[in-house]
Amino acid sequence: MTAHGHELAVDVRGLRKRYGDVTAVDGVDLAIRTGEVFGILGPNGAGKSTTVEILQGNRTRDGGDVTVLGADPGSAGRAWRSRVGIVWQDESAPAELTVRETVRHFARYYPHPRDPDEVIGLVGLKEKASSRTKTLSGGQRRRLDVALGVIGGPGLLLLDEPTTGFDPAARRQFWELIRGLADEGTTIVLTTHYLEEAEALAHRLAVIAKGRVVAEGEPAALRHRHGAEATVEWTEPDGAPRRERTATPTRTVAELARRFDGEIPGLRISRPTLEDVYLRLTGQESAR
Repeated sequence: MTAHGHELAVDVRGLRKRYGDVTAVDGVDLAIRTGEVFGILGPNGAGKSTTVEILQGNRTRDGGDVTVLGADPGSAGRAWRSRVGIVWQDESAPAELTVRETVRHFARYYPHPRDPDEVIGLVGLKEKASSRTKTLSGGQRRRLDVALGVIGGPGLLLLDEPTTGFDPAARRQFWELIRGLADEGTTIVLTTHYLEEAEALAHRLAVIAKGRVVAEGEPAALRHRHGAEATVEWTEPDGAPRRERTATPTRTVAELARRFDGEIPGLRISRPTLEDVYLRLTGQESAR
């Protein structure tokens, strides 16, 4: 099956999952193209983690059709699992082993693993290959987790909140790592609470709220489609600040320029950010 001429790595139709009386996933549809970075956004409890767990084959579904790398994750076998890489939110590397020992150990779980030393270099840990995991910084340990996620040469890499707790510098270094994996052709599904991260990495995004996809598309398209109004701010002659939300900011500025006969004091025009759009779509706009 294809989307805009691209083969789908993930095809989800009408996915549903309940926990007792609570509906966690309520008819989710997703079409993720091979080789793209796809971001899933949503507040806690929105259903995004449950959706990813179903894609992994680690949780059963109550309804809907799911195909991941050409197979149903609910019944796929060991060969399929070797093609899906997972980077959990919690660290998985043994503390007492060195980086090289850890990667080589995990490589034995896969029928056709990548070269461990190549993967260590890929994630930027070549200089730390002989260091024990417990001596690594938080960012370095996260890089090791990614190494373990890609050592099997997966066609799909699932990342669950990969940069939680990172400082800004470590987060941007991690972004470069993810971009490099995507350039190699790995399909990446990313859940994150960081809107800047989603915009920097994802080709397309799905916003999930209350178990449903409320918007999907490229980040710029989502901003345009769901955040059309801009805010124009200026200062009146008496010093009073003014602001106006408008879908035609150029017209508003032209009218102000005529009224002020030229320069507009304190003029500032701001368009909705992805964060503004996200808060609006998830019903959290008033909380900002």
